[in-house]
Parts: sequence; C-alpha cells; structure tokens
Amino acid sequence: MTQTAISPPAPAPHRDATAPATPPSPSLSHARRLWRGREDDSPLVRPALLGLLLVTALLYLWGLGASGWANSFYAAAVQAGSESWKAFFFGSSDAASSITVDKTPMSLWPMSLSVRIFGLSSWAMLAPQALMGVASVGLLYATVRRTTHDAWASLLAGAALALTPVAVLMFRFNNPDALLTLLLIGSVHATIRAIENPARAVRWLALGGSLVGLAFLTKMLQAFLVLPPLALVYLLTARVGVVVRLKHLLIAFGSMIVAGGWWIAIVELWPASSRPYIGGSQDNSILELTLGYNGLGRLNGNETGSVGGGGGWGETGVFRLFTSEIGGQVAWLLPAALVLLGLSLWFVRRAGRTDRQLTGLLVWGGWLLVTGLTFSFMAGIFHAYYTVALAPAIAALVGIGASILWENRESPVASLGAAFVIAMTSATSFVLLDRSTDFVPWLKYAVVAFGGAAAFLVVAHRLLPRRTVVAAIATALAAVLVGPAAYAVDTASTPHTGSIPSAGPSAGGGMGGGPGGRMGGMRRPQGMTQGQGQAQAGGQTPTTPNGMRSRGGAGGGAGGLLNGSQSTDAINALLETDADSYTWVAAAVGSNTAAGYQLATELPVMAIGGFNGSDPSPTLAEFEQRVADGEIHYFIAGGGFGGGGGRGGQSGGSSSSSDIAAWVAETFTAQTVDGVTLYDLSGGVR
Repeated sequence: MTQTAISPPAPAPHRDATAPATPPSPSLSHARRLWRGREDDSPLVRPALLGLLLVTALLYLWGLGASGWANSFYAAAVQAGSESWKAFFFGSSDAASSITVDKTPMSLWPMSLSVRIFGLSSWAMLAPQALMGVASVGLLYATVRRTTHDAWASLLAGAALALTPVAVLMFRFNNPDALLTLLLIGSVHATIRAIENPARAVRWLALGGSLVGLAFLTKMLQAFLVLPPLALVYLLTARVGVVVRLKHLLIAFGSMIVAGGWWIAIVELWPASSRPYIGGSQDNSILELTLGYNGLGRLNGNETGSVGGGGGWGETGVFRLFTSEIGGQVAWLLPAALVLLGLSLWFVRRAGRTDRQLTGLLVWGGWLLVTGLTFSFMAGIFHAYYTVALAPAIAALVGIGASILWENRESPVASLGAAFVIAMTSATSFVLLDRSTDFVPWLKYAVVAFGGAAAFLVVAHRLLPRRTVVAAIATALAAVLVGPAAYAVDTASTPHTGSIPSAGPSAGGGMGGGPGGRMGGMRRPQGMTQGQGQAQAGGQTPTTPNGMRSRGGAGGGAGGLLNGSQSTDAINALLETDADSYTWVAAAVGSNTAAGYQLATELPVMAIGGFNGSDPSPTLAEFEQRVADGEIHYFIAGGGFGGGGGRGGQSGGSSSSSDIAAWVAETFTAQTVDGVTLYDLSGGVR
C-alpha cells in the first residue's frame, strides 16, 4: 500500500514590520495629496494656500449684509426667481414675469437658489458671490501652478487676485461679473490641461468650450474676449499635429455653442405671448439683446434705448484704464504685468513651443491684451467695475513673471528688470493713493520707501548675505501689495449699493462712467456710504442698508435710474392689501423704481420699460388692457430716467413709459403716501 506524503504547510510570507497592515484607502490617500500638494512643493505651500483661501473668505464674507440689496435691479430678479421657476428660467424682474433683466440669467440662478433655500436676505443673496470669489482665487492658483516651476509664484498670483479692489467689490456684489470671472478662469484651466495631456485633450477642450458657453449665458459677448488667446495658445503649443489641433478646436467650439446656445434657442422659439418681454431689446428679441445692445453696440456705441453712447462714457484710448475713475479699481499691478510679460518672453525665447511657462505667458498675456484693449477703446456703455475681467490675467502674469525672474536672478537683465518692476509698481501705487487725499495720507510715502529699499536689495543681492533674500522678498511684497490691499479692506468695510458701484475710497474724480460724466460711478466722499452719495446725487433715497423689509421709515423714495426705491410701512400696507386679487400689486417706470417696492413686499411689481424705462414693454394699449382686466392695483409715479417717467426717444428708445405715465395721470386720481405719489387703478378703464 502506497503511503501519500503530506506536505507541511507553507510558511507565511514575511511582512516588514514597518509596512502598514493594509494599504491606505483611496479616500485617505486623496486627502493626503490634497493636504500635501505636489511632491516637489515645500511642506509649507499647502498650509499657505489654505491660509490664503481662508483670508480671502474672511475678506469677501466679512460684513457682507451691510450692502443691503446691493444692485436692486438684480436683487429684484433674484427674489422673483426664488418665487417662480418661470421667472427663474427667464431672469424676469418680477415673479409674474412682465419683463426680463437686460442680461442672460445664469448669474441669477445661484443667488435665486440660495434665496429659495435660506429665505430672502442680503446675506443669502450675496454669499454665493463671495464663495465664487474664493473659488476663483483657488482655481487661479491651480491654473498658474501648472505653468510655473514655483508654487510660491502661484500663491502670489492668487493673493494678487484676492486683493484687487474691483475683485473685492464684485465678489461682494450681485452683478454678473463674479460668475463670469470664475467661468473664464476655468476655461483657461481646462485649455492648459488639454495641452498637457494629449490623450484627454478632447474632453478637456470640450469642458473649456462649455465653460465659455456658460460664461456667455452669464454676460453674453464679453465672454468671447478669451477665445482668441485660448485658440491661439492651443494651436501654437499643443503636442499633436496641426490637423488634429484644428479638429480639437472645432469640438471645443461645438461644446461652446451647445452650452451657450441651448437657452438662447429655447427663448427664441418660445411663443412671445407666454414669456416675459426681453428687457434691453426694442423688438422683444434675445438675439437683438445679445448681438446688439449687449454686443456690438458696446463697441461702437450704437445702443438703442441706452442711457448714452459714443463719448458719453469717458475718453477712450490706451490710458483709459489709468484714469481717476478706473485706475484705483485694477491698475495697481497692470504696468508690472505688462513689463513682466515682455521680460519673461525674452527669457523663454529659446524654449520649445510646448514649454509650459510659454503656454502660461501666451494665454494670460493674450487675455490681458485683448480684453484690455477692448475696454480701452469701446465706445458704448462702460463701467469701471467691468475691469474685474482683467484681474485674473494681471495676477497670473505677475506670478509667472516673478517666477521666471527668480529662476534667472543671476542674470543682470533679471535683477535690473525686477528692480524696475518693483520701483515702477510702487510709483504707480503712489499716484493712485495720492488721488485719495484723505485716505491714510502717509501710506503712499511708505509704499515708495518700501519700493526703493526692495529695488536696491534686488540689484545688490549678490553682494549681500543670503539671509537678506527673505528681507528683500518681504519688502518687495509690501511695496507691490500694500496699496491694493488697503483699497481692498476699504472696499470690504464700506457698503455699496446702486447700479454702478466703485471700489476703494474717493479718488477725487467726481462722477464718471455715465453719459457725459453726469451719472454713474460716483465716488463717495469720506465718511459717506456709497448709497448716501447716490442719494444726494440723484435726489433719491437708497435702499434699506440691512437688506431686509423696509419698516418704519419716515418717507418713501421713488428711486431712479441708478438706485432702488425706498418703501415705508404705509406704502407696504397699501400694496399688500388684497394682493392675491392682482397679478401685479403695482407698476412703476424703470426697474430700480419697481425693485425697492417689490423687495419690501416680496410681491410682483411691474417694471414699465425695463431698466431705463425705454423698452416698449408694455405698450400703452397693453397697459390699458391689463388695467381694465384688473391685473394691476397701483401705479407708482416718478422713477425712470431723471425721475420723470420714461425716456422715450432719448437714445432711440420707446416712448411707451411716458405715454403710460401721462395716461394714468389724466385718468386716475393721485394720492400721496409718505411723499410718494400713487394712483389706484383698481377701478379699471376700458
């Protein structure tokens, strides 16, 4: 009988006592990578980034509710969208959807959703804007980091964006520019990722194109200013064949058309009788609004129904961005960005076309030049806060340029160039600070002192001990960032209301940015909030500063072209009486006049003629019919352009609002409540 041999059990494999018992979970590894960052980064980089984002969040969220409804024009649309999904989709000024705002509505959607969730308040409306600002700073850091060898340069770019005064203003305000800025930074990030990774270029370019399309739904044709640099950079630096690059760009273009065109197509095909009138247009057409009033009209000044054009929006030219009206918003680092762009291109001139620093310089330099020149020479409506679109490009070029000069610091060209940039930037800060004579008068001298010291240390760094490098860097940062940081803190600590806000203290430029310099962009005097300044200029009362329902006010205000109306207890009581019996509890000429009463009561108020009172919505016949049908309870007099009804014909716009105001005054009996003239339309007239 054969006996089967029994093998001994195999010994257990030896395990290193220092090895973990089980591999780390993917989520834990991802969390560690998020904290640690890239392997070649200093351990201090990621804590510094988180600190930057935290400080940015505090700056943007600090005292956020003090600005009340901010821009009442958009605040009313946010409130309407939180009450009605139809108003939400179209961007209507009121929940009954009489007319839309004069922009595509995507920027309103996050704010409306926030108000729908948390209730109507200034903070609920503005918090999404502030969070977009924090996200913009973080995304800019991540984007610049992909084109530099130094993470600290990316942090400098993020800090420069966070402290740009106009960025602080717009990320604490309810205009469309906050979302526009975030989406455009995202489009650059996606394009750079496509260049880096040819295997996934199609999906990254599709994402980049989609983000530009969504930016179009945020602020229409302004979004397309980034297209030339994005397309050019991909054509020049992508690591695939030329034919493939062209095919990829066609895919990106198609993605952009789909992302930006679906809403346009729906609105264009929707029966006009069952949707709101397209505000800002003269023929109820979204195509006219996007291509005309908010498109080519902004370039040539031919904007039918606007409040001015041509030379009425300030002098055009290469120095427009440095004027007293605009300089303090964004120009602090603009000269530095341009000089650093030139110096950096010189140092990378021998790098291959796929060099990542060259990619960063081309895309951000193209953004700055195309957008900057457009703003400098556009003849149509132009406001100083538009320049927030320049802030990411300026900040990125400062970061990338500083990194390249640091890498070449042994070169006399780099050291002398860096010294020149520091001295020039401190001189720019001196000029901008000197325009605000009552704002920290000693600061401009300190900036010049820091700049001179930093320039000397940079030039003489090879003759000095190594430990002076830290002192030189700290001094240089103080020279270039103290000025805008001071303006940024002032901006965050001051309430801003009205249609044309301005960052920083008074620059002594008076009113500018409006037709003939008569309105818009007024600088508030020291010790006066912006809302008070607008009230004095326009003879109107600003909206309530805490952004809540107006109660117990001594008198009302009809509002005007640039600032919202002010309601009172007595007026609110009239509008709220039997409100369910009417589609609109009131009608008023001009969106800002209607907005204050709507925000006070949270009930629909018809904005006759849209923002300027110059749109033919409704016509006199349509208004008469709605009154006869019992759809409108009160007509609130005043408001509109110049506070006297409509502006018919002043820029080729409709005279419907003037005709309606005249018909109401002739047909109904006026009553005055807390200084405001109202007409009870409940009797109806056929």
